[in-house]
Amino acid sequence: MTEAAPAHALRRDPANGIVAGVCAGLARQLGVDPLLVRAAFVGVTFAGGLGIALYALAWMLLPADEGTSVLGRRRLAGRGAVEVALGVGLLVLSALLAFRALGFWSSDALVWPVVLVAAGAALLWRESAARPPGEGEPAPPAAAPAQVASRTGLGIALVVAAGLVFLAATGALSAARDVVLSVLVVAAVLAIIFAPWILRLARSLAAERGERIRSEERAEMAAHLHDSVLQTLALVQQRADDPRTVGALARRQERELRAWLSRRAAPGTASRLSGALEGAASEVERDHGVPVEVVAVGDADLDDRGRALVAAAREAMVNAAKFGGGSPVDVYAEVADGEVEVYVRDRGPGFDPAAVPADRRGVRESIVGRMERHGGRATVRSAPGEGTEVELALPR
Repeated sequence: MTEAAPAHALRRDPANGIVAGVCAGLARQLGVDPLLVRAAFVGVTFAGGLGIALYALAWMLLPADEGTSVLGRRRLAGRGAVEVALGVGLLVLSALLAFRALGFWSSDALVWPVVLVAAGAALLWRESAARPPGEGEPAPPAAAPAQVASRTGLGIALVVAAGLVFLAATGALSAARDVVLSVLVVAAVLAIIFAPWILRLARSLAAERGERIRSEERAEMAAHLHDSVLQTLALVQQRADDPRTVGALARRQERELRAWLSRRAAPGTASRLSGALEGAASEVERDHGVPVEVVAVGDADLDDRGRALVAAAREAMVNAAKFGGGSPVDVYAEVADGEVEVYVRDRGPGFDPAAVPADRRGVRESIVGRMERHGGRATVRSAPGEGTEVELALPR
């Protein structure tokens, strides 16, 4: 967990900034509206281009105030496209006008087409770089198909306009018409030849992706059922002579299963890593009568990947309570800048991980498989007579 910066420390504020957070950081330090600081930078930039130099210098020298980052950080792509385009566009335009005023200019016929190409390429690359989130990763706000089409079309139009401006400025537009016509004919012929193969390839890739998604969903469902329903049934078998406890276990499992099926957070679910680990430890203590002690260094908000980490840690606690010979279970969690680590240890009889039967999903699917599906890793260290340690690591 990153400590908050002191009030007197001047830092960039990328979380509330448009480009690098320089203006937002200065505004926070001075106690003014960030819009005023941005306007001042733009004004100084028009007066000889000094604003760009000052901004770049502050970008390099001022440290970023990243605050208490969540397991998944906010990304620039999630910001409003209008704000980002306006901020970057003003900076680039100011720099170009300053260079033109100072004489650092080759020719309008070359520079303005290059600017249009750069703007169009930025729009096209922005759309092509967008990808669906990984398994368990929170999905960013999806742009409507019309927005995606308009951005892509605008990018293509800017690139085409750049080419036309360059050809018109150099007097080669009339000669280029014949070349363009030839290219269009060749492109049409190639499209007719290769279109069936490309369509088959696209359908094959879509089918493969769908099968992979279904396989991951089945694995996640199997892991969840093992951690919830099967564990509850095992507890019911152990306490069959206590109807009140059996009824309470059944009601709790019903609530959790309904919440999971409707994609809602389970009742009492914590929103922070340390609280979720404490809650899982309390449940294991209550269900198995084994003391579980949690020590957390740092903390972070939970997203889907963080909840998967907690679920894997809970399964490790359950295994330690069931097979650890009644020894206390120690849980240590550390939230660092680049990774979250959780260790679950017991001093029980231990076991040989290689000797676990293939049909036992507790370690293989609910711990190792779950972490791998969410971009993390799990390492189980154990030997007969030496206890067990489960290490869980999740990149931030």
